[in-house]
Amino acid sequence: MTRSEFLKSVDEILELPPGTLQGPEKLEDFPLWDSSAMISFMALADSNNHTKLAPRAMGACETIEDLLRLAKVE
Repeated sequence: MTRSEFLKSVDEILELPPGTLQGPEKLEDFPLWDSSAMISFMALADSNNHTKLAPRAMGACETIEDLLRLAKVE
């Protein structure tokens, strides 16, 4: 999955129009970034990048870019 495709999937998780996210956005700016979204993101990272994410590590992320780096999205 490309970076662009991954971002579109995160757009979907956060119920945003496709192409909204670019990377530098702060997670705190998205009301739908909650525990359900975190679980969805973890599943996305696992199914597409075979990356297991720890909730604590995700909690330390401040931006979409931080999440992408954690999920090993290139």
